[in-house]
Amino acid sequence: MSNYTNNSVSEKEKKEFFEEFNNGLHRIGRFTLIAAMIMLISIPFIVGAVNGVMPSMSGFLRGFATVGLIYIPVAIVEFLVYTPMLGVGGSYLSFITGNVTNMKIPCVMNAKDIAKTEPGTPEHEIVSTISVAVSAITTTLVIIAGVIMLVPLQPVLQAEALLPAFNNVVPALFGALGLKYFLQSPKIAVVPLALMSLLCIFVPAAISQTSLLLIPSGGLALAIGYVLFKKGKL
Repeated sequence: MSNYTNNSVSEKEKKEFFEEFNNGLHRIGRFTLIAAMIMLISIPFIVGAVNGVMPSMSGFLRGFATVGLIYIPVAIVEFLVYTPMLGVGGSYLSFITGNVTNMKIPCVMNAKDIAKTEPGTPEHEIVSTISVAVSAITTTLVIIAGVIMLVPLQPVLQAEALLPAFNNVVPALFGALGLKYFLQSPKIAVVPLALMSLLCIFVPAAISQTSLLLIPSGGLALAIGYVLFKKGKL
C-alpha cells in the first residue's frame, strides 16, 4: 500500500509539474507572439510614415481584405491541424519562426517516430519542443551561411539544370513523409488522395491552393474514418 501511495503521489506531482510547465510556455508564447505581431505590423507603417508613402486607409483595407480572404481561413485550418502535432511549445516556436509546413512539421513527425511518442503526452510535448527549437536554430545557421556564401554560390543556384530540383523539394519531402502515413491507413487515404490528385491534374490552378484543399480533403478523411470506425473496419 505504501508503494502504491508513493507512486500515486509521484504521478500527481508529475502531472502538476507538466501543467505548470505548459502554463509557463503559454505565458512566454503569448507574449512573444503579441510582440512579433506588433513588430510585423508596425514596421511597414513606420517606414511608410518616415518616407511619406503611407497608403490611404481605404486602400489598405481593400488590400488587406483581398489577402485576408485567402490567408485567414488558411491560418485557422493550419492552427487546427498542426497544433495537435506540434504541442504547446512547438506551436508557439513554429508560428513565430515560420516554415511550419516545409520544415517544422516534418522535423516533429520524424522526431516523434524516432522517440516513439504519442501526441498529447508529456513526452511528445518535450520531444516536439526540442525538435522545433533545433530546426529553428539549424535554419537560422543555414540562412546565415547562405547569406555569407550567396555571391560565390550564385552561379550554382541559378543553374538551369538545378531549377527543376529546387521547384520540387517540398513536394518530394511531403511525398516521402506522406507515403508512410498513407500506408498505415490506406482505406482512409485512398479516396481523398485520388480526388485531390485528379483535381490538381484537371485544374492546375488548384496546385497553388494546397492549404485551402486541406479543408475538403481533411473533412473527407475524417468522415471516411468515422464511417469505417462505426462499421468496425478500423
